[in-house]
Amino acid sequence: MPITNSHEFFIQWHLTERCNLRCSHCYQTGGRSEELSLAEISSVVDEVSGMLDTWSEVYGISFSRSMSVTGGEPFLRDDLPDVLEAIGGGGFDLYLLSNGTLIDEKRAAMLSRLSVKGVQVSMEGPEEVHDSIRGKGSFSSSLKGIRHLLDAGLRVTMNATLSGLNAGRFTELVDLARSLGVQRLGFSRLVPSGRGLGLIDRMIGKEEVERIYKEIFSLQSEGPEVVTGDPVASQLIASVDADAGDVATGGCAAGLSGLTFLPDGTIVPCRRLFMPIGNVRKDRIREVWAMSPVLEALRDRTRYKGRCGRCMRWAVCRGCRAIAYAFSHATGEGDMLAEDPQCCIGEGR
Repeated sequence: MPITNSHEFFIQWHLTERCNLRCSHCYQTGGRSEELSLAEISSVVDEVSGMLDTWSEVYGISFSRSMSVTGGEPFLRDDLPDVLEAIGGGGFDLYLLSNGTLIDEKRAAMLSRLSVKGVQVSMEGPEEVHDSIRGKGSFSSSLKGIRHLLDAGLRVTMNATLSGLNAGRFTELVDLARSLGVQRLGFSRLVPSGRGLGLIDRMIGKEEVERIYKEIFSLQSEGPEVVTGDPVASQLIASVDADAGDVATGGCAAGLSGLTFLPDGTIVPCRRLFMPIGNVRKDRIREVWAMSPVLEALRDRTRYKGRCGRCMRWAVCRGCRAIAYAFSHATGEGDMLAEDPQCCIGEGR
């Protein structure tokens, strides 16, 4: 979900690496690990809740708390209802990210009963495009899942990962979302890691990114609402008259607005930036947040390279750190502070 203010703190929780699809652009490797038990998950929920309570008391700031649950495919966890109940009981707004293929009427009703705030379902384009990326028959199955979610009264976001495989067909997703009654349509860029590394030559160029993003934003006047967590996209519709400063206040969420937990408890700055900074099984989360050298570097403007380091919009953007790291790793040394290779904004814009 997009970050909307400086006091929002979210956890993206990957419950499992298991998945019933094998998408060509997936940033994950599909490896297996010892998944956290329900008891461990409940304990971590209590720890994060206590941490935010302490911050609120010490700093006099109220936090908007949310947890996004995903996988792999989260419905492959048999105890998913219990996990969601534990998270909701901890006072967190609940969101779910799924490929949608396993969502039937009963599962949609369960999500509604547990007051899930929204469900994101991955849709890559019209049927032939979607199936070419996610597997034959997956479009039809995901569409059924979306209809079940809408029938259960849930708020649905259809989200596409944009690359040369589907970027030119995004407007067809707008038409599909409207016809279904989907409330939100989201997009992100391909991260060339995991299986997605094989598509590095299908990354969209800077000029095409700008053209496509402008076209996407021009289409939302009649709905659905267009949302994205892409910091570059947000800068296309923002105005900055002077240098935004040296303290990060928005844009890329890594190191600023939340953390990601992997199935085995590994903590990373972002779901797509695989830079382990701790593990919930042995590390105190608040200490990781305060003392991680990786997070410290992500917050330090002086360490950024190339155009991102010189940009007047650094504090409100910083580029996508996951894409910067994955692209630089594939083409050179692997630097999470490298410039975003698809930035179309310009240093002085």
